[in-house]
Amino acid sequence: MDRDVIPEFFVYGVPARRFAVGFVHVETVRQRESIHRGQVAAHRHPQMAQITFWTGGSGVYAIEDETWTFSAPTVSFVPAGIVHGFTIEPGTDAIVVSVAEDALAAISGQSLLALDQPVFVSGHGEAMLWGKLEQAVRAIQSEYHDALPGMEKILPSMIAVALSGIARLASERQTIALPVQVALAGRLRRLIDRHFRDDWPVERYVAELGSTRHLVDKAAREVLGVGVRQAVGERRLVEAKRLLLFTVRAVEDIAYDCGFNDPAYFSRFFRQATGSSPAAWRRQNLALPTRD
Repeated sequence: MDRDVIPEFFVYGVPARRFAVGFVHVETVRQRESIHRGQVAAHRHPQMAQITFWTGGSGVYAIEDETWTFSAPTVSFVPAGIVHGFTIEPGTDAIVVSVAEDALAAISGQSLLALDQPVFVSGHGEAMLWGKLEQAVRAIQSEYHDALPGMEKILPSMIAVALSGIARLASERQTIALPVQVALAGRLRRLIDRHFRDDWPVERYVAELGSTRHLVDKAAREVLGVGVRQAVGERRLVEAKRLLLFTVRAVEDIAYDCGFNDPAYFSRFFRQATGSSPAAWRRQNLALPTRD
């Protein structure tokens, strides 16, 4: 598979773009039927993971180089950067929950599911577990649709419940083989999530991954779209934005929590990335909704 020619989307059919902090998007497959007409070509989302819960119908689903014939109920979890696509029969539908990488990282500790590997589960497992998973996904859909005050604080915990429900169903799942560079980039992403505050040099990430700097940087650029150093900086930036938006902590405290020893350097880093100081960015964005 030539990953250089795989299209990248925001949601299917919409060019990739940066997301608001804590971004979550929920829609059904049928809502984009006029675009895909039952055939969603192979694509990927560079900064967004997806849960797809098929509520009815059947089709063929592909993740990277593996393909399955499925019928509802079926569920998949696809991390950011993983190539996927499907062809479905008329009348088939699913609920798709899209979650930005920064939001997913924030809830990883609450989830029973390992979030660096794709998962596909169809037609087996206890009916009770499928029922609980459907209930959890429909609750996410309802909360998103209603858009009541506080939605952005409630949805992450609900998504963690759904991910844990997938993990309970997936005990008998087949391991999905990933291309070497995709797997390496996924391990790097999770390592950055755990250590971006620690000010590791690139060489420390390379050593922890048991690889070479050339291979790690190549995997990062191919799958994440940036080099290792920039990936660490972007992870620090999204954490800073999350804390600015969802807490009342002082800018200096946020700087230290994101791994910066010097608050003044943090402010320069933030301004260079966003065009605004941390305090100004907070004022500008505090009243903005996180849904699209």
